[in-house]
Amino acid sequence: MEMTWVWTGMVTLSLLFGLASGRLDAVANAALEGARSAIELSISMAGVLCLWSGVMEIMNACGLSEGLAKLFRPFLRKLLPNACRDGETLAAISANVSANLLGLGNAATPLGIRAARRMARGCNGTASNELCLLVVLNTASIQLIPATIASVRAAAGCQTPFDILPAVWLASVLSVAAGLLAAWLLSRGRVEQ
Repeated sequence: MEMTWVWTGMVTLSLLFGLASGRLDAVANAALEGARSAIELSISMAGVLCLWSGVMEIMNACGLSEGLAKLFRPFLRKLLPNACRDGETLAAISANVSANLLGLGNAATPLGIRAARRMARGCNGTASNELCLLVVLNTASIQLIPATIASVRAAAGCQTPFDILPAVWLASVLSVAAGLLAAWLLSRGRVEQ
């Protein structure tokens, strides 16, 4: 609701300053240009996202994503031992981590929500340490292929949208490490109930 007020305020101020300076036509032209750019960006991103969603479907069909998820299960069992006792929760968490690894945040979100709902059972409204770790893993995920970022860069006219890979790899590894360390430090003083 607050963002509604922010956007309404920005539009109102723009119109008032445009009217006061006698450049209301420039404000109108800027609004139309911004709308055109937004539509162009959305359409070009939709194509790239459809491509990567298709790649993900092919990976699912040939069992590659399931194999990738199996690689993470030993690590996840150590990190989230209580959650991983349930096979369905473990499968959702593994698939979530795999989708995030491939840079498919749109595909990872429903899997993360499914895992979080299963993990939240019996928490009585208070997130467990493991549920907090899941949120950290989902939010600060390691990405091998940043498909969404590359699609935005390609839509903005970048000729080499994947030249950011080393920076993305380093930043994502550091963010996961910092998130896991913070979650571990904050959970030390908190006893599970």
